[in-house]
Amino acid sequence: MNRTGSQRVLIAADKFKGSLTAVQVAERLTAGLRRAAPLTEVEALPVADGGDGTVDAAVAAGFERREVRVAGPLGDEVAAAFALRDGTAVVEMAEASGLQRLPAGVLAPLTASTYGSGELLRAALDAGARTIVFGVGGSATTDGGAGMLAALGARFLDEDGEPVPPGGGSLDRLATADLSGLDERLSSVDVVLASDVDNPLTGPKGAAAVYGPQKGASPEDVAVLDAGLAHFAAILEKAIGPRAAEHAAAPGAGAAGGIGYGALVGLGAGFRPGIEVMLDVLGFGPALERATLVITGEGSLDEQTLHGKAPAGVAAAARAAGKEVIAVCGRLALAPDALGRAGIRRVYPLTDVEPDVARCIAEAGPILEDVGERIGQDFLT
Repeated sequence: MNRTGSQRVLIAADKFKGSLTAVQVAERLTAGLRRAAPLTEVEALPVADGGDGTVDAAVAAGFERREVRVAGPLGDEVAAAFALRDGTAVVEMAEASGLQRLPAGVLAPLTASTYGSGELLRAALDAGARTIVFGVGGSATTDGGAGMLAALGARFLDEDGEPVPPGGGSLDRLATADLSGLDERLSSVDVVLASDVDNPLTGPKGAAAVYGPQKGASPEDVAVLDAGLAHFAAILEKAIGPRAAEHAAAPGAGAAGGIGYGALVGLGAGFRPGIEVMLDVLGFGPALERATLVITGEGSLDEQTLHGKAPAGVAAAARAAGKEVIAVCGRLALAPDALGRAGIRRVYPLTDVEPDVARCIAEAGPILEDVGERIGQDFLT
């Protein structure tokens, strides 16, 4: 790298899950870089791909944090936040309906509901949002977004005309669906479904089969959930016509336990890869123009990283702008050729400094500062 002239480093890394938030990653890297090169300009732009941490990334970029009380995945009240700036709201479904909202050691694959996510969306509408970036990922739920839509005014009834119980395990009881009561403000708001997965709603690559086990679903539960989601789509097709089936097969319908489907079919959302949306919303383009070196990363750089995760999106945009990209991570599970194709010149795993993975996780902050100092020595002095 050309070290003549002034250097400006852009840190655009995601969280190290289980260790550091994206904001903390940027802080630790900055501290390390300045040990080696005190005069280097450093700009931090924590990023996220639509999953957990998305609201925090927006707040770090200057959005206002708004906190509301909503239903958690099991119906208990939780404090959830969204971010707002200039009429654009960033809403993260995991804030209301994520795995982290379940009590410790409790998983509820059949009964967890997205009702609170609908309440969070309604709060964004109440705050005057004209555009809603709906980041989905990290969910505890597999209800197809039925709970979310119910919170926004839809009705899902059984044969006795009673509301079906919450959760994907009850979708097989659904007899009629009525979306006519959905909040009328949705028709005048642009909703963007931001996700790092493009799975359809059902089938072997669908919400239940691929992600249900992560939420505690047994093979029998997966079968129940997949059949329930298929039934849900069939009932909606009777209610609103062929577009219900089209949306079920669309990319992103299976995101976050099928809440992607609920957003597509009920909110009129358009699907975009989460990292692309978030880079736009966070102002990555102007920050990239100012940078001479870009540092990205996440907890594990592996095969999943290449399929829509934040570091791949950052690297692709930086490469297109002719900027050099390096990455930091907890563990590295990608070959050099794959990294090169992704546009990442060099990677600094924490395990190169501390081979003990448990210590890497527990002491990620100080180790990352050491890594930042090494990057400064290698690239900035």
